[in-house]
Amino acid sequence: MKVMVIVRATADSESGALPGERILREMGEFNEQLAKAGVLLAGEGLKPSSQGVRVRFSGKDRTVIDGPFAETKELIAGFWIWKVASLQEAIDWARRCPNPFDVESDLEIRPMYEPDDFAPSDPTGEVREQERRLRDEAAARAGGAS
Repeated sequence: MKVMVIVRATADSESGALPGERILREMGEFNEQLAKAGVLLAGEGLKPSSQGVRVRFSGKDRTVIDGPFAETKELIAGFWIWKVASLQEAIDWARRCPNPFDVESDLEIRPMYEPDDFAPSDPTGEVREQERRLRDEAAARAGGAS
């Protein structure tokens, strides 16, 4: 199964403060462990919401809202995509993760949908096949990463 591990933002991450050398070193070592174990598929830190936008959908209308966004606890500072055998394995890895910040912080683990999860809504399999084809094409463009 694939999971997204979401690093929740803090006041510091939203201010644009970069992590210190110790945190970068510890996170780098943790990412190496994930990669060597075949768990790490992707991972990135995100710039503060002040540098981002939201696009709000209302029927056919689209509204662009500039950041920053108010509720820090609802924002994301970074993420990983992990391939694990179970949610418990993801939890076990998360427990080994160094604290991404010098303050109290949270990781959120969310299982990702797989194409076959949509079988009830796609009885012919056409949409799932399109999804598989698009994933394969994207992986090929990215040099084989999937």
